[in-house]
Amino acid sequence: QLQLVESGGGLVQPGGSLRLSCAASGFPLAAYAIGWFRQAPGKEREGVSCINKSGTITNYADSVKGRFTMSRDFAKNTVYLQMSSLKPEDTALYYCAARAVWCSNRPDLYNYWGQGTQVTVSS
Repeated sequence: QLQLVESGGGLVQPGGSLRLSCAASGFPLAAYAIGWFRQAPGKEREGVSCINKSGTITNYADSVKGRFTMSRDFAKNTVYLQMSSLKPEDTALYYCAARAVWCSNRPDLYNYWGQGTQVTVSS
C-alpha cells in the first residue's frame, strides 16, 4: 500500500530552521513528482514547493524562495524540505503529496497525500 509519512515539524522561534521529511513506503518516490503544501487555519491549502522525478528541477512559491530548499534522497526513498529564516506566517500544517507526472502547485492534481506535520513559528 502506497503511503507517505511526514515528520520534522515542531515549534521554532522566528528566524529559526526546521527540516521536514517525507518518507514513502509501498512505492519508489523516484517514480513521482513530490510537492510540499501547507494549510493554515481558515486558509486554503497552498503549494510551497515541488521537485521533479529525477530531482533536477525544483519550484518554489514566491513566499518561500531563498528560504526553503527541497531535495531527494533516493537511497532512503525520502524527500526533504529544509526551511530557514522561518517567519510566523509560515505557521501551518505541512503536507507532502505525490503525483505521477510533472510538478504542479495545484493540490487537486496530486494522487497521494501524507497526514501532515505541524510547523509553528512563534516567540
